[in-house]
Amino acid sequence: MTNRYARLLLVVVLVGLCLWAIQAAGAFGLSRVLVRYALAKEDLTVATKAVELSPSDPEAHLAGAAVLSSRHRPAESVVELERALALRPADYSLWLQLGRLRDQMGQSAAALAAFDETIKLAPFYSLPRWQRGNLLLRAGQYDQAFRDLSQAAQSNPQRLPALIELAWNISRGDPKLTAQWANIQSDRGRIAFAGFLARQGKSPEVMAQLQAITVIPEESRHQLVEQLLAKGAFAEAFEVWKAEQGHELANQEPKTRIHDGGFEAPLTFDAGGFGWRLSRPSNGVALSVNSGQPHSGEKNLRIDFSGDSNPGTELISQIVLVEPSRSYQINFGSRAQDVVTGGLPLVVVTDAQGERKRLGQSAPLGNASDWKVASFEFSTGPTTTAVVLSVLRENCSTSPCPIFGSVSLDSFSVAPR
Repeated sequence: MTNRYARLLLVVVLVGLCLWAIQAAGAFGLSRVLVRYALAKEDLTVATKAVELSPSDPEAHLAGAAVLSSRHRPAESVVELERALALRPADYSLWLQLGRLRDQMGQSAAALAAFDETIKLAPFYSLPRWQRGNLLLRAGQYDQAFRDLSQAAQSNPQRLPALIELAWNISRGDPKLTAQWANIQSDRGRIAFAGFLARQGKSPEVMAQLQAITVIPEESRHQLVEQLLAKGAFAEAFEVWKAEQGHELANQEPKTRIHDGGFEAPLTFDAGGFGWRLSRPSNGVALSVNSGQPHSGEKNLRIDFSGDSNPGTELISQIVLVEPSRSYQINFGSRAQDVVTGGLPLVVVTDAQGERKRLGQSAPLGNASDWKVASFEFSTGPTTTAVVLSVLRENCSTSPCPIFGSVSLDSFSVAPR
C-alpha cells in the first residue's frame, strides 16, 4: 500500500513538473514573440509584458532597454541593461551597449568601466577599443586614446582614414604628431597617410612617406597622382607617376616633354597622370590609333567626326611640366580629310592651374591630304609649372555646330625657345 501511494505521488509530481515546464515554455515562447513585436513597434507596454512573462530572459530586458532608449529615458534603459548583464555577464556586446549609453548620459567614469569590461571579453575586436579611445580622446588623454584607436585600426583597416583625420585635427595639422598618434608604420598606413596628406596639399610630406614604402599598388599610386595634380603639385605628381611607367622614364631629362607624342602606345580612357587623357566616347566623335601611313614611327592618332560635338570639349589632352616665365614651341604633324564644319579642330595650350588661361594655340586644322608640320609658341607666367596640351574645336558662330570628316595627328614635341 505504501509503495502504491509513493508511486501515485511520484506520478502527480511528474505531471506537475510537466505542466510547469509546458507553462514555462509557453510563457518563454510568448515572451520572445512580444520581444520582437516590442522592438518592431517600439511599444513599451508590450516590452514590459515580455519581462513579466520571462524575467530571467536577458532578451526581454534588452528589448525593454531598447524601447526605453528610443523614448529618451536613458536612466531606465540602463537599469534594464544591467539586469540583462546580470543574466548574461560574459556578453561583450551588452557591456558595449551599456558603455555607450552611460557615455551619452555624461557618466564618463561608468562608461569607461563598461568599455574596460568589453575589452577584457573581446580584446581583439575593433569596436570596443574604438569606443574607449574616443571617450579617452574627449577626456584629453591623447596618448592613451590613440593607443586604443590605433589598435582598433589595426584590427579593422577601414578605420584608418578616420584615425588619421582625428589625429590630424587634434594635432592641428602637424604631420609628425599625426604619424606618431596614428602609429603610421606599415606600408598600408603610409599609403593611406600619403593620400590624406596629398588632399591637404602637403606634397613634400607625401614624398617623404612614399620613400619609406616598399611597394605601392598601382591603384594607390594612380590615386596619389590624381590627388597631387588636384592640388597643383605637378612636379611631385610626376615623380610618383613616372615610377610606374618603367625604366625609360626613371631618369627622364628634360622633364618638359610630351609623353608618347607619336601615339605608339595603346590609348585607354582610364589613363591619367602625364599620359594622354581621352574624352569619353560620344556619338559624334571617335578616337583611335591608326597604323596607316603615320607621319613618324608606326602609328598616329585619328579623330573621326560624324555629327554634333561640343566645341569646348577637350578631345584629347596631356599635362606637360614647364618652367615659369619661359617660352616654348609646340611641333606636331597633322592631316585632315573631308572636314566640313563651322568650327575646325585646333591644338591649344592652357595653364594647368587656376582658370586654365589659354597661353597659345595652333592654326585651325583644315583639309590637307598629306602630312604637314605645324608649330606655335607659348609663354608661361611667373607661377606656371605645368600646362595642358589639348585638341578641341574652335567656337562656332551657330549652335548646333556639327562636324564631319577625319583629322590625324602625330609627332608631338615641345622645346624651349
